[in-house]
Amino acid sequence: MPAISLITWEIHFKHYMENFEKDLLANMVIAPYLQKATALRGVKRYVGGNQFRHAFATFAILIDYHYTDAVLLKASVIHDLIEDVKNTTHEDIRGIDHDGPGVLALVLEVTRQKPETKEAFLKRILTQGSTLAKVLKCADRISNLTDLHPDIFDKEYIKNMIADTKKWVVPMAEQVNPDMLFELQDLIKRRETNMKFSSTLWPLKRRD
Repeated sequence: MPAISLITWEIHFKHYMENFEKDLLANMVIAPYLQKATALRGVKRYVGGNQFRHAFATFAILIDYHYTDAVLLKASVIHDLIEDVKNTTHEDIRGIDHDGPGVLALVLEVTRQKPETKEAFLKRILTQGSTLAKVLKCADRISNLTDLHPDIFDKEYIKNMIADTKKWVVPMAEQVNPDMLFELQDLIKRRETNMKFSSTLWPLKRRD
């Protein structure tokens, strides 16, 4: 696959933060959410590191796309908290600050419920989710695809992630952000190309 030209990236990405964005972020108190997110330090990530760092990556992707909504950004750093830290209660999030109820509602939208299959979960967000839930899921998936290295994940896992990204997450991006759509499609092409040219010695099948 030919490299995407700098001009193409320039079309899709505005590189500098505007003063009004800086001012909105300066007035946002996110530290209590970061404190909650530190519980994710103990949750390992298959690619290496931990879920706390993935939360920060998701947050950074949203900033990269110029999102400044307080509820969205606060939810981004704890979007995996209920699913990954089992003793987390709804009240733990609801009571953090005045945005807590809205953050909780958004986190629940992007949290897979116990009876849900992965497909039902993604379908729910696509067909019933709020705009913020779709934006957050797109940022989360961009982070996951960025970490989808063929020397770590087996071919079946990579194929499945690409397939459900095409089926469920790409349509979300089509609805909420054409630039996220551009990046998702670029990442998909890169991962598919990696599979074609990678070594035949694939890692062991992922079990978790």
